[in-house]
Parts: sequence; structure tokens; C-alpha cells
Amino acid sequence: MNDPPLGNEELDQPDAPGEDIDTEAEALVDIERDGNREKPRFEAPVRDLESVSLQEETAGREVRIGKQLPPASRAKLLELLKEYTDIFAWSYQDMPGLDRQIVEHRLPLLPGATPIRQQLRRMKPEVALKIKDEVEKQWNAGFLAVAHYPKWVANIVPVPKKDGKVRMCVDYRDLNRASPKDNFPLPHID
Repeated sequence: MNDPPLGNEELDQPDAPGEDIDTEAEALVDIERDGNREKPRFEAPVRDLESVSLQEETAGREVRIGKQLPPASRAKLLELLKEYTDIFAWSYQDMPGLDRQIVEHRLPLLPGATPIRQQLRRMKPEVALKIKDEVEKQWNAGFLAVAHYPKWVANIVPVPKKDGKVRMCVDYRDLNRASPKDNFPLPHID
């Protein structure tokens, strides 16, 4: 606290007679005391979550909140979430204005690579229905378009998710063989 003033010595002078000059020192002591206090740690509830529907008339509009919330806090949180339900992006249609360049790209191919059209992969009827639903959802949102490159055809590989839905992956092994390899070798690891 014996630091010289930085330029304006009038700032260190009390505003009124009798005002204590040590208020700055007391404030610094209070700040230090607050900094040394143990702060409560926030632990995100991983296991104890419950799904709560924000709009009963619309299926699929659910959020997960912690089961250990006190009833008063739970009620306030649900009220707040229901008030701002329109802010959540529940589907692709709720995200207008996304730039397609975020997800579109062109692949370089090796010169002389011969196009390969994979044989149609057969799927179980229940899996085919889930894939059809996902394709329709992405088609209606404008995320899919008709491909005009019939020489390179790759199959959809359905991968089941834990929630019962299907993740649509694509088998690009043949296309990967025809693509130039990146020259990013791994460093020598000892």
C-alpha cells in the first residue's frame, strides 16, 4: 500500500473532512477475503435427469432437467423454458438462413480414377422405414438434393442410435481410394 500515486495526487485525498483514508485498504482486504472463500462448485447432473415436455400438444419438444432441483426452482425453470420455447431449434426448419457452404464441399480426385457404383444394399423393412423418415425430414428441410453424379454411388449404412433412431452414414471406401491423400504424417512418437 506504499505505492506512489500514478499522476493525480488529488484522487488520494478524502472528499470530506474526517473521511477515513484507509477505506481503500479496507476494500482491498474485503476483496482478498472474498477471493479466499471457497466457492461452491457446480456439478452438472449426469445421471439424474428427467425429460420434461415443454409443449404437450407437440411431440418431441422435450428438454432434460436435473431431478435434484428443489420444487420451487424446478417450477421457475419450467416456467422460464415454456416462456421461451420458440427460441429452441427443434428441427431443421427452425434454422433458416444457415449458409449451405458450411456443409457443402467438393472432393478432389486422383487423375485416372475410375468411378465405382456400389451394389444396392438390402435392408430390413423396419430399418428402411426409419431411413425413409430421416431422408424425408432432411429433404423437406432442404438439406438433401438430387445428385447428378450417378458414376459415384455409395450406399447408406444405417447405424442404430441408443434412442432407437437411425443415424445415416455413407460407405465412402471406394471414393476414399480415389481421393489424393493428405500429406500430414504423424510425428515420430517416442
